[in-house]
Amino acid sequence: MWGEAVKGVVVLKPGMTATEQDIIAAASQHLASYQKPKSVDFVDSLPKAPTGKILKRSLRDPYWAKGDKKV
Repeated sequence: MWGEAVKGVVVLKPGMTATEQDIIAAASQHLASYQKPKSVDFVDSLPKAPTGKILKRSLRDPYWAKGDKKV
């Protein structure tokens, strides 16, 4: 309603397993309630620039595709 909701996009290390609830529970131990993710997506890799920085806009684009404005 107000814009973006906190969403976790997670790349698991090889051989590791976790559920959405595990990630949210771990985040709630270290973050304030408004900072913890409401949902989590698991991906194989994160989009990165040649400098190694994560391309946050590329992460957001699929979730904003249906909307008429972007953040």
